[in-house]
Amino acid sequence: MVRLYTEDLHIGYGERLIVRDLSIEIPDKKITTIIGSNGCGKSTLLKAMTRIIPHQTGSIILDGSHISKGSTKELAKKMAILPQTPESATGLSVGELVSYGRYPYQKGFGRLTTKDMEVINWALEVTGTLDYKYQSVDSLSGGQRQRVWIAMSLAQETDMIFLDEPTTYLDMAHQLEVLELLQKLNREQERTIVMVLHDLNQAARFADYMIAMKDGEIVKAGTSDEVITRDVLRTVFQIDASIGRDPRTNKPMCMTYDLIKGDDKHEEIETFIPAVSGARA
Repeated sequence: MVRLYTEDLHIGYGERLIVRDLSIEIPDKKITTIIGSNGCGKSTLLKAMTRIIPHQTGSIILDGSHISKGSTKELAKKMAILPQTPESATGLSVGELVSYGRYPYQKGFGRLTTKDMEVINWALEVTGTLDYKYQSVDSLSGGQRQRVWIAMSLAQETDMIFLDEPTTYLDMAHQLEVLELLQKLNREQERTIVMVLHDLNQAARFADYMIAMKDGEIVKAGTSDEVITRDVLRTVFQIDASIGRDPRTNKPMCMTYDLIKGDDKHEEIETFIPAVSGARA
């Protein structure tokens, strides 16, 4: 089942076109990871799919309707996004920050209802942050803060959660903690997770579906075995990679790599077409 897809999508800032003619499906109730070099359009695509920025031409369809239609509050009941650099939460307690996730459901003076408080406590419990409810967000570690931001996204009660580099600035243990939490939400609550990741091995390990981008276009979309290959990584990152298997998950791993330099960098490289399941006819 596919609830969200794009057709012939073009996204740009002023005269500069970032994403070109992009058609892709986001598998429902799965984890999708997006990889690509800096500036390739990953974050731009995420922002357009969640209506943070407009697209120039083409379509973004959610539940059969163009995403540009309908109110912001109604859209916020269907999808939540955690940006690469969340806004400052200076002076807020954990509970206060998570309560902002209830904004789409508030009416009148915006007072929290009993239902709102139940959802806030549930989101804190699921993310393991309930013990921090009355602490200042500023007093938490990076991993704890990231889980609190995810709790705020959960408090929106959306089926889809988009995350732009959720492991940035975290150490290895906290990165794994956040990714395992997202995997748990997907498996136990069937949340659709879409996230941009820089670490190729983390992207492959946690993904059901992967999208590799270069220069605003899709090079390859499919399973981690289809995307984490020597040829795809050569095209996307200009690296000569050695691919192995993760002994714990049996997912593909980039074991080591060299930069492609000189004449080798400019030799013709096969361009891949997204898998049938990744683009609508």
